[in-house]
Amino acid sequence: MRKIYLFLIILFSFHNSFLIAQVKVIHFGKLIDGKGKVIINAVVIVNGDRIIKAGSVNEIDIPPASETIDLKAYTAIPGLIDAHTHITYYWDKTPGTNPWGQQGSLGPAITVFLAQENARKTLETGVTTVRDLGSSDNMDLAMRYLINKGVMIGPRMFVAGNGLHISTSPYKVGSIPDAGQCDGIAAVQRVAREQIAAGADWIKMYGSTGSDKDVTGFQTFSYEEMKAATDVAHFAGKRIAIHSYGPDGARDAVKAGTNTVEHAIDIDEATLETMAAKGIIYVPTVEHNKYYIAHRDEYGYDSSVVKGLNDYVNKNYETLKRAIRANVKIAMGSDAVFTGFGENTRELEWFVKAGMTPEQALKTATTTGAEMLGMEKELGAIASGYFADIVVIDGDPLKDISTVIKNVKWVMKGGNIVIDKIGK
Repeated sequence: MRKIYLFLIILFSFHNSFLIAQVKVIHFGKLIDGKGKVIINAVVIVNGDRIIKAGSVNEIDIPPASETIDLKAYTAIPGLIDAHTHITYYWDKTPGTNPWGQQGSLGPAITVFLAQENARKTLETGVTTVRDLGSSDNMDLAMRYLINKGVMIGPRMFVAGNGLHISTSPYKVGSIPDAGQCDGIAAVQRVAREQIAAGADWIKMYGSTGSDKDVTGFQTFSYEEMKAATDVAHFAGKRIAIHSYGPDGARDAVKAGTNTVEHAIDIDEATLETMAAKGIIYVPTVEHNKYYIAHRDEYGYDSSVVKGLNDYVNKNYETLKRAIRANVKIAMGSDAVFTGFGENTRELEWFVKAGMTPEQALKTATTTGAEMLGMEKELGAIASGYFADIVVIDGDPLKDISTVIKNVKWVMKGGNIVIDKIGK
């Protein structure tokens, strides 16, 4: 009996020592906590994947035998949330290929393996969580699983599986439609349920044309079809994002009760008012088409394509300004594809240019992003009980939002240091 008692004491002591070893005490010169506080000479205590305490060094009792990390020369902000990515869109830059031309040719296994590069580049921008809005062959589900298991390094992923879209090609005998194709209310309900059954966190619906060099924005699904998809998602406790490059699809998406509207230009004032009243979030992705323009040689775009993209960017920006004035909630989404990873946060400069303060712009990638995901008590802030997602910036993002885009030095995701460029 005494031997058992001694063994339990030793086991308990070892367990406590292990817990203490997990504790990290991180010192920052300044901390922007995501809840409206700016703390000078701050300390954050992390145990495992969660934050235990955060506050001024004078207010926090430092646990003994904890690991101390000195980042007093820098500013800490919460881990950022990118509301719109396509992380499994990978291009290996083989000579003679282009991103869209190679898409789908490498196969799911190779693509998931290579897409680790997109995941790493995303973390380097300070983005620790993404909402990935459309993949194929369950590749996004695979990446989410591998990252959650800790065998792949990448951002926390909320995924949508196959995006729902209408038929776009004539029937061929023996052809198998892709998993997101659906026409009519019954088919929309079935495909939406199939995505949820596969493990999707969100439903993604392509409510209009528009993508790549196509900026047309013609509505594809009817209001009734959008309502059917929305009802399926909400009945299952999920959320839905509806893509619309144009105003008509956005109007019907809002009427149908979507959770977010992606991209749309020329949204009418009544729709903006409804979005503000109902808390429907706008993800404008203005920078996305600027990315295509900057990378036009990779994609093989000529001057006429560039003109169309520029015209769309201008309308997108004007719609963003009107949405800000209408008090619509806005989330930062890059719509990153292929070589766009590593540029995830450039949208923040558009927000400031359009009338937000740097603090408001930062909230689009923290507070609002967390609310969008239904994770407002776990993401988007540096506070007790939240995931230990912390980004270190060289500079003051409340004075200059570009410091978030250009000066990320260190990133912690779930208590693990995933990026460390201090001194580099």
